[in-house]
Amino acid sequence: MATQAAQRPDFNVMIVAQGGRLQYEALLFCLSLRTYSPDFGGRLFVAEPQPGPLWPNDPRIQGADTRAMLEELGAEILPFESRHFGHSYPYGNKIEALAALPADQPFVFFDTDTLITGDLAAVPFDFARPSASLRREGTWPRPELYGPGYGDIWKSLYDKFGLDYDTSLDPSQPAEYWKRHLYFNAGFFYYQCPHVFGARFLETALAIRDDPPDALICQELDPWLDQVALPLVIHALGGGRDTLPAGYLDGAVSCHYRLLPLLYAREDDHVVEALHHITANNRVKKVLKEYEPIKRMVYQGRGMKVRALFDQSDLPRREQAIRNTIKRNGFWMR
Repeated sequence: MATQAAQRPDFNVMIVAQGGRLQYEALLFCLSLRTYSPDFGGRLFVAEPQPGPLWPNDPRIQGADTRAMLEELGAEILPFESRHFGHSYPYGNKIEALAALPADQPFVFFDTDTLITGDLAAVPFDFARPSASLRREGTWPRPELYGPGYGDIWKSLYDKFGLDYDTSLDPSQPAEYWKRHLYFNAGFFYYQCPHVFGARFLETALAIRDDPPDALICQELDPWLDQVALPLVIHALGGGRDTLPAGYLDGAVSCHYRLLPLLYAREDDHVVEALHHITANNRVKKVLKEYEPIKRMVYQGRGMKVRALFDQSDLPRREQAIRNTIKRNGFWMR
């Protein structure tokens, strides 16, 4: 009998890279995917914003060696145009790049600051019911003392787009607690068609940016716009918080580490081991050493000094406390 994994169609993976930090993170991502998920049978796209009026400088991947190594790893460099965001809101890259993917083919988007540490082909995605990362803190909204609360702020957004607010709630969480509301980290998301998802994502993000409800008047949307729009998109397309079993992404199969000092400070041993394994090859070293944080953190041992500052089984509850400890010790890099 065919296994469930064998019965699922291949899907595409997309990350977005541009010159600087993201191109080296992209290389780490591709190395980890090919090393730890050799049975992945879909296409691997590295979406690349192109020069244009919304970019003051050329945003493309710099250096022939990096580009060549990405292509050697089977990555397809996918150019796309920035028509709405660009330099002013680079998080919008993940929204605009979706239109460049092949239509009607399931996809998973990952932020470049992610490592694949297990078999991605074994993850039980239901591409008809989208979801995204639940590894997040309550970063948005930040209700004012005498202003609208969590409920009023989120309900104003669901009402704006004609969505059912009540069915988005987690009734196991108390009223006016951020986890009661559908909220994701945009470090990964997936669906059965990138064009449908991308069009809805773009429409929603632009409407929030350009004509926000009155309840958002005191709320910051930079850099949170993509994460404000994302739950509305997922809810509208029939997805939710529980459509992907726990333990795969942000677990055994992937790690959204965000920045290398945070990886060393808080991630499991298998993630650190995976990072060191994929960066050990001499050809890989030559390219990755061009990026100072990788050179210092990975190859010069600063990362393990960061790791020694923390008990990974008893970490501070808030990420900011972890950052502050690393900075006080002079090890912070980004």
